[in-house]
Amino acid sequence: MSRFFDPPAAKPLLPADKIDKVFKSMRFKVFMGSFLGYAAYYLVRKNLSLASADMIAEGLIDKQGVGIAASAVSIAYAFSKFIMGTLSDRSDARKFLTVGLVIASLVMMSVGFLPFSANMGVNVAMLFVVMLFVGVLSGMGWPPCGRMMAYWFSNNERSFKMSLWNTSHTIGAGTLGILAIFGVGLFADMGIDQSWRANFIVPSAFALVLAAFCWWALRDTPESCGLPSVADWRNDHSGVKTKEKVGEKVPFKTQLFDYVLKNKWIWMIALANAFVYMVRYGVGDWSPTYLQETGIMTGEESKLAFSIHNYVGAVGTIICGWVSAKFFKGKCAPPNIIFMSLVLVGCVIYWQVPALAAATGIAAKVWVYVALILIGFCIYGPVALVSIQALNLVPKNAAGTAAGFVGLSGYLIGDSLLSKIIVGGIADKSWDMANFTMVIGAALGILLCALTLKSEKNL
Repeated sequence: MSRFFDPPAAKPLLPADKIDKVFKSMRFKVFMGSFLGYAAYYLVRKNLSLASADMIAEGLIDKQGVGIAASAVSIAYAFSKFIMGTLSDRSDARKFLTVGLVIASLVMMSVGFLPFSANMGVNVAMLFVVMLFVGVLSGMGWPPCGRMMAYWFSNNERSFKMSLWNTSHTIGAGTLGILAIFGVGLFADMGIDQSWRANFIVPSAFALVLAAFCWWALRDTPESCGLPSVADWRNDHSGVKTKEKVGEKVPFKTQLFDYVLKNKWIWMIALANAFVYMVRYGVGDWSPTYLQETGIMTGEESKLAFSIHNYVGAVGTIICGWVSAKFFKGKCAPPNIIFMSLVLVGCVIYWQVPALAAATGIAAKVWVYVALILIGFCIYGPVALVSIQALNLVPKNAAGTAAGFVGLSGYLIGDSLLSKIIVGGIADKSWDMANFTMVIGAALGILLCALTLKSEKNL
C-alpha cells in the first residue's frame, strides 16, 4: 500500500514542439484540480458549525460541547497537516489528495446518521471521536496542493497564482452554507425529522463528485508528465533551490530539522499564523450560533451570512495577492499588515453591533453584514500569504513540511485552543466578551505580521 503513494518517476521529455501546449494545458488542469479539490475538503470540515444551533435548540449539545467537539477537527488537523506535509513531499500528490477527500467525505456524511441521545456527554464524546477522524483526513488536502503549486508554478508568479488558488477554501466554505440551506430545506420538505442532519449529508455527497474530477485533473510534477521543470520552462530560477532530484525522497531529518525547525523565520511566521487563524475561525465558525441565539438572524439568514462572509474572502484574497505582486514584488508581510489592520476595524464593529444599532437606528443585522463582509474580505488574504511566506523560505521539496508546520500553529493554537475551546467557554457566559477576544486577536496578528518583515529582505 505504501508503494501506491510513491511519487511517479520523471518521464523522457516530450518533443520540443509539444512542450508549450502540453505545459499550459496541464497547468490549467492541475490548478483547477487543486482548486476544486481543496474547496471540497471545506465541504466536509465546518458542517458542525452550521448544524450546532439546531442541535443546541434540541438539547443534544451545548455551546461548550460544540466548542469541544469542533476543536477535535482542529487539533487533529493541526498535527495531521504537519505529518501529512512530510508524507506528501514523498508521495504522489494526485493520489494523496483524492484518497483523503473520498474517505473524509464518507466519514462526515456518517455524522448525519449517528444515533444521538438525550445525554449531552455521550453526544459530545461521539462527535469528538468522529471529528477527530475527520481532522486527520483533512490534513491530506493542503500539503499536496502546496507541493503541486510549488512544482507547477515558478517563484516570481507563485504569490499571485497561490492567492487565486487560496480562494478555494473560501469558495468551499461559502458553498457549504448554500448546500446546507438547500439540504435542510429539502429534508424539511420531505418530512424528514431532524432536518439539520442534511448539513452533514448533502455537502459530503457533493464532495465525492469533486473527488472524481480531481483524480482526472491532477498530476504530481511536470517532470512526471514528460515536461521540463517550471523553472526551466519559464526561465525563472529565483528563490530557494531544491537540492535533490525530482522523484527522490528527501530524508525526513533534512526536511524537518534542516529546512524548517532551524529556520527562525518559519517559527515567527507560524506564531503570526496562530492569531490570523484565531480571528478567521473565531468569527466565522461561531457566527451562525451567535446570530441565532441573540435573535439577530434566523437560521437561514445566519447560514447566508456565513456564506457571504466566505465568498467575499475569495475576492479579498485575489486583491491581496495582486497587491503583493504589484506593489511589494511578491513580498507577503506588508499586505498582511494592511489587510489585518482592516480586519481589526471589522472586529471592533462586530463586537459593538448592539451598541451601533442602538446609537444609529440601523438594524443590527445590517451592522453584522458590514462586519462579516469586511472581516471576510480582508482575513483570507493574510491566511494565504502567511503560508506563501513559509513556502518561499524553503526548498520546493520541503514545501509540504513547511506548510504543515505553519498550519500546525494556526490550527492547534489559533483554531482549536483559542477560537474553539477558549472562545466557546467565554461565549457560554457572554457573547460580548467572546467577540471582544477577536479584537485582541486581530491586534496581536498585526504585531506579529510586522515582526516578519525582515524575513523577506533577502528574497
